[in-house]
Amino acid sequence: MTNSTRTGARTFDDARRWALIGAELISDAVAGLDDAGYAAPTALPGWTRAHVAAHVAANAEALSNLVNWAATGEPTPMYASPEERAAGIERGRALPAAELSAWLRRSADALEARMDRLTDEQWRHEVVTAQGRTVPATELPWMRSREVCVHAVDLATGVSFADLPAGFLAALCDDVTARRAASPGPAVTLRAPAAGAVWELPGDGESIGITGELHDIAAYLTGRGTALRAADGSPAPALAAWL
Repeated sequence: MTNSTRTGARTFDDARRWALIGAELISDAVAGLDDAGYAAPTALPGWTRAHVAAHVAANAEALSNLVNWAATGEPTPMYASPEERAAGIERGRALPAAELSAWLRRSADALEARMDRLTDEQWRHEVVTAQGRTVPATELPWMRSREVCVHAVDLATGVSFADLPAGFLAALCDDVTARRAASPGPAVTLRAPAAGAVWELPGDGESIGITGELHDIAAYLTGRGTALRAADGSPAPALAAWL
């Protein structure tokens, strides 16, 4: 089994709602940050808060390109190239604090407005992600919710995985587990009794059993530091990057 054992699954409406929640968390997290605040380190090695904020703003504009693709049928890639993507983040993180915060809000609002205008038929149109996956446009709200919710934590302003909706966390664990199933690594069985969920990562050796809170499991699966330990008290095994 490579996915979760739990009841329920994310819906399109869930993803739209979580995207709004995550965007609001980020907006609140950067409210009042000055240049020094944006220069502070984050949970992502080598990235300041300004890097994370610029990445999230650029992501909104990139997803808007895919919304345009779905609306018009004209192929509009998320980014012109990986180099262009990196250069955009570098330009953004160098902006004065007020301009960077304004870009975050403006890009998020514009993306939501564009998604609001898509018809049911347009939502079913296929687009291609930056990773080369062909998906229906209905996947875009989930891609955005994942981006804003996880990076709201990465900003290191006090938001934690425990502050994110439980439904989002469970859906995130489903998503990451499915992605990790195709990559080499240790076999791990993750149990969240309070959520009634179990996730299994296939891999090398006998499966290592780990029990914890849903938010801690989500943090572990996405490569964020947690205090999760195996049944014998040893630290949870390290996992490779998931994206």
